[in-house]
Amino acid sequence: MANTMDQVAGQVREALAAANLSAFTELLDPDVTWGAPGARKPTCKNRNQVLAWYQRGRDTGVRGSVLDVEVIGDRLLVGMSLRGTDNARERGGAALRYQVLTVRNGRIVDIVGFDDRTEAIDHAG
Repeated sequence: MANTMDQVAGQVREALAAANLSAFTELLDPDVTWGAPGARKPTCKNRNQVLAWYQRGRDTGVRGSVLDVEVIGDRLLVGMSLRGTDNARERGGAALRYQVLTVRNGRIVDIVGFDDRTEAIDHAG
């Protein structure tokens, strides 16, 4: 399992760093969910909705740089620096954001977004 997680981590890093939605599509389970921590209902409930969310961000000028992808059991902690969001503008141009991706059978089945790294690690861990 560790080798598979390391491979998925590398693929996630490459796909997000290149903003390559086609590569990211292959990593997502068809029924992937995405939402805020503790949300009763996820914002996105399938692959198409997740991809549309990413595309909307790109279309409105959001750009991200992957800082780190860490394997924590069956989850990946992805640290990013985002530009083009309201939060980034308020912080002088860039804001740190963290996503916890749960992986099963080599595919991402759940994504939860965090502003705080400690909260993200707690969720992952």
